[in-house]
Amino acid sequence: MPPITRDTAMTSEGHHLDPENWDDFSRDMHKLMDDCLDRMKAARELPWQPKPADMADKMALTPDAIGVGAAQSMTHLTQDIMPYATGNTHPKFFGWVHGAGLPVSVGAELVAATMNSNCGGRDHGAMEVERATLDWLLGVSGLPEQASAILTSGTSQATILALTAARNRQFGHDIRQKGIQSLPPVSVYVRKGTHSCIGKALEVMGFGAGAIHVVDTDDDMRMDLASLKDAVASDRAKGRVPLAIVGTAGSVNTGSYDSLHAIADFCAKEDIWFHVDAAFGFWARLADAPWKQLVDGMERANSIACDFHKWMSIPYDCGACMIYDRELHFNTFTSRPNYLEQQAEGLGGGDLWMCDYGLELSRGFKALKIWTAIKSIGEGAFSASITDNCKQAALMGELVEASDVLELPFKVSSNVCCMYVSQGDVTKIAAKLQLSGEAVFSTTNIKGRPCLRAALVNHRTTSQDIREAVNAVEQAVRDSL
Repeated sequence: MPPITRDTAMTSEGHHLDPENWDDFSRDMHKLMDDCLDRMKAARELPWQPKPADMADKMALTPDAIGVGAAQSMTHLTQDIMPYATGNTHPKFFGWVHGAGLPVSVGAELVAATMNSNCGGRDHGAMEVERATLDWLLGVSGLPEQASAILTSGTSQATILALTAARNRQFGHDIRQKGIQSLPPVSVYVRKGTHSCIGKALEVMGFGAGAIHVVDTDDDMRMDLASLKDAVASDRAKGRVPLAIVGTAGSVNTGSYDSLHAIADFCAKEDIWFHVDAAFGFWARLADAPWKQLVDGMERANSIACDFHKWMSIPYDCGACMIYDRELHFNTFTSRPNYLEQQAEGLGGGDLWMCDYGLELSRGFKALKIWTAIKSIGEGAFSASITDNCKQAALMGELVEASDVLELPFKVSSNVCCMYVSQGDVTKIAAKLQLSGEAVFSTTNIKGRPCLRAALVNHRTTSQDIREAVNAVEQAVRDSL
């Protein structure tokens, strides 16, 4: 029998995992909260830093390192783990599309953990918070009144749900029992640079990544409609079934947006499912003109996938799948074994069971951190922050154009700016800036040339941060001689 630790001490009522001394635990928790808020207040002074070489050894759960009690564990949390985050809370983190986090969400996460609700279903308060959150999301989307939505871990999971609904509409709900073995080959149309989650979804669904048909982009890096039409016609002539066309609202690589109205028109004419990959770009819906117009036509989609943990800065992880037809959505995923049979009243009641709309029965209370953010900060503040990021990306583009050692590979259209360098190794320059704490850029390849890439989704970023970051890049390029 394993030794009994302090937190699992034997009492007259059996073993328990609660603290032995609640007063001591309360003191430790208050200190932990203060340390977390102090870190968030100091975000501007805390860029990414490399983790210690011996961190793996420190984190190992060896026999002598476990059961040490809450106080010592919380010290490890704040001193040995928290300093070595991804760095995306810092205003000069541009490299990947990672949200910056929100202080108010710390409180929401604390309450969610305290409630420990399973939001797969049943009739309890968390479900009403999720209903309100999804109603707000669908209102922003512009989808029709009969649309529905579900919160997910992110756009990758949301894409699986969306394409599964597309499959069922195309081939019927009995496919859930029969499987896909007897189906004809399918094609899903994407443009160059579309996110890898589309291929992964098709792999999981059994169609394989080979079902992807990549179509060309035009001079503005949007899906080329002529290429799309030719691809669909060619596939149909070969006996392939067009399953879905994926429009991109905010390319990861370039920030470009497809002409969603034009794709919607084509999908309506050809009766093909129209899915919009809007992982971060969905939130241009909240921006001022002209950026708001980038997502015109998205409301005509059959499905939309997006993330809250990117441009909205909701803590990881949190995404959403929206589907235009609630009945189709429900019939695609509902499956109730006897032990989940609906009650007329009591905890087993309720009209909204999210397990009927997705893959998970056990679901965390993701909605609370969204609801709290919208409730406390307000849609207008998010709109202003998102608009600021677009203006900052435009400023970065102007500074690159004016530089004698940098070059703009394409016109900035939203919140992503890429830059060629006149000399030096792009990867080494990016690493140097990351290690110095000056700025975090990632690298990519545009038109066959390597370049630095900046995606602006941080509500803490200022115009001065942009100027300092570009100056740092220029200096790094000059130093590379």
